[in-house]
Amino acid sequence: MSDFPLHATADAALQAAPATKARGYWATVGRRIMRDKVSVACALVLLLIFLSAVLAPWLGLEDPYKGSMVRRLRHIGTAGYPLGTDELGRDMLARLIYGGRLSLVIGILPVILAFCIGTSLGIIAGYVGGKLNTAIMRTVDVFYAFPSVLLAIAISGALGAGILNSIVSLTVVFVPQITRVAESVTTGVRNMDFVEAARASGAGPFTIMRVHILGNVLGAIFVYATSLISVSMILAAGLSFLGLGTKPPEPEWGLMLNTLRTAIYVNPWVAALPGAMIFAVSICFNLLSDGLRSAMDIRN
Repeated sequence: MSDFPLHATADAALQAAPATKARGYWATVGRRIMRDKVSVACALVLLLIFLSAVLAPWLGLEDPYKGSMVRRLRHIGTAGYPLGTDELGRDMLARLIYGGRLSLVIGILPVILAFCIGTSLGIIAGYVGGKLNTAIMRTVDVFYAFPSVLLAIAISGALGAGILNSIVSLTVVFVPQITRVAESVTTGVRNMDFVEAARASGAGPFTIMRVHILGNVLGAIFVYATSLISVSMILAAGLSFLGLGTKPPEPEWGLMLNTLRTAIYVNPWVAALPGAMIFAVSICFNLLSDGLRSAMDIRN
């Protein structure tokens, strides 16, 4: 009987204590990414490049198409031209910022399209299985057997030069890779208890794939697709460098590398600027993808 007041006091203290809300999965992922200084730094660099490309018309830059043979190949730090001028006397700062628009679109949009197409095909093939899985995956293997660079060049060469054709060719290159990942992770979860419970409750295949499977495999596919953006940036620049992408006089980093290659012995620092931008964006996407992968690995 002497312990009764003590238990009553403890129960009252527990009832008076504020309830703590459990942190969700994505909140935990976001908190872990914010603790990763490298990922945060890369995200800030990419955000700065994105904003400068989007807000380029309002930054008071020089006309990126206006050239002058009098001021061609000015060095970095020249008055009025902080990053110098190119082989036709056009402002390099303006062309790099405006070129980010095309480079980012050609580099990111194919991955987004391939992510949507490849995820759909992979989930269908992994869940349904059987002959449909064989038909989809063997077709994917035909494209997957070719090296990415050669396949992109072959498709772009067949379709012709142009921004749209570059996006189509890069999308075809990345769809097989994402499809294989999506099919692999879907095969791993299609026989789990929650899927069997949904199937036993009368849910149809489309409902199970859309509601139960998609949410459990989307994270792994998204992380893999993020890592492909850096590859896409390099391939897009390579197509433009070979004349299979953007056409002159459009500012695009790969095309700028092509046009400035003859000036590398005259003004190498200016000629290297487009390559530096491609490298910076690619390495930032790679490091950000690694940070995202680590943050989503809740077992660690």
